[in-house]
Amino acid sequence: MCGRYNFTVEQSDELREIIEKLNAKIHGKEVKTGEIFPTNQVPLLLADHNQTTPALGIWGFPKFDNKGVIINARSETASEKKTFRDSLISRRCIIPSTGFYEWDRDKRKIMFRQEGTNALYMAGLYNFYQDELRFVILTTEANESIRDVHHRMPLVIPGNELETWIFDDSYTSHILNRVPPKLVRELI
Repeated sequence: MCGRYNFTVEQSDELREIIEKLNAKIHGKEVKTGEIFPTNQVPLLLADHNQTTPALGIWGFPKFDNKGVIINARSETASEKKTFRDSLISRRCIIPSTGFYEWDRDKRKIMFRQEGTNALYMAGLYNFYQDELRFVILTTEANESIRDVHHRMPLVIPGNELETWIFDDSYTSHILNRVPPKLVRELI
């Protein structure tokens, strides 16, 4: 599960570039940075014709009873669920981050990030609800780098496969079913 993540631009040229492109499009809307919570409006990368472009989206699909939001979708079953099926086919996105958080048994906060880079990209799905762009993070079975803390983790997309995830329908199934890259952890 992924219930919080971090989006900090100070140490990442990649994330700073996303913010700069987004600021040029949204003129005056504030972009949330730092620790990101469900229902925050944050940067995403999605398809705009034949290129990847940043956009602002709200984290969480509204629940059917309008009491809360759905923040994650299981990669193994997303294609079977009415809520996610069409988005998986035609509305895949990338959630840029610095890393994501989980809490261990002693309730210590741990940030997981990708080694050698200050950007971690998570696979997501988006849709529009009452004219609001909303997204969920796809999760998968935890790999060895996080399994002792939590049994699920975000589906991490390597930086060189962002456009593949967004545009290449023939490769979607492969990405959904592979083991994510190993991550490093930092006690917060």
